[in-house]
Amino acid sequence: MDSEFDRDTAVTLREPGVYDAELSAGWTIIQAVNGGYLLALLGRALGDALPHPHPFTISAHYLTPSVPGPAVVRTETVRTGRTLSTGQASLFQYAEDGTEVERIRVLASYGDLDALPDDVRTTAKPPAIPPREHCLGPSDGPAPIPGSSAITERLDIKLDPTTLGWAVGAPSGKGEMRAWFGLADGRDPDPLSLLLTVDALPPTSFELGLTGWTPTVELTTHIRCRPAPGPLRVSITTRNLAGGFLEEDAEVWDSADRLVAQSRQLARAPRG
Repeated sequence: MDSEFDRDTAVTLREPGVYDAELSAGWTIIQAVNGGYLLALLGRALGDALPHPHPFTISAHYLTPSVPGPAVVRTETVRTGRTLSTGQASLFQYAEDGTEVERIRVLASYGDLDALPDDVRTTAKPPAIPPREHCLGPSDGPAPIPGSSAITERLDIKLDPTTLGWAVGAPSGKGEMRAWFGLADGRDPDPLSLLLTVDALPPTSFELGLTGWTPTVELTTHIRCRPAPGPLRVSITTRNLAGGFLEEDAEVWDSADRLVAQSRQLARAPRG
């Protein structure tokens, strides 16, 4: 594992179904560990525990904020079949008093992406994003991304300027975010890293005029095919903020113009 992402999502089998992990401070937003990184770590544990290699659909409920440090992942095989296997996993950390606290619980179905047929019938189209050299990263702005921290150093994100009004104090109010995406160390995308990708852009609430932490409550991700090497294009939209919560719908497209991942999450809106 040469990539920092692979090293930091590694799990070590302690006993059947139980894995030890170390949550890296390199993937934090403010003080909390990023939800997409956590999903990828749990996805790696399930990929080891289940007979099929790739996540097809994985739904996560974020129960309490995770912090850097030791963690334990407990997996359970729910069902195995010829083309799909289903399992669940929970990540635990220890509180200061020594009690075990569940941070995140997932239910997932795994299969073999390489065995899928090539038939594609879709009306979906890749997002219209300017060429990468005309987009902007965190270092190009007049000020750091609000709430950004260590994770920005591990990502290669170039945002569509039309979704960057929030960075200059003029949010569009449209609830959209579009960007070119990759890992900073050049690691090519794969099914596991897509679980990070869907939750790695600045939140769409910034373009709604709200700044601050936008914690995920629930996140469901569908992996549609193995991504081609090269940069990804990510589009995230929010249509409805109500009662202090918002949804974010994400699409991830690869360098071959294929829709490789989709997700929807419910998040708590910032209070700013």
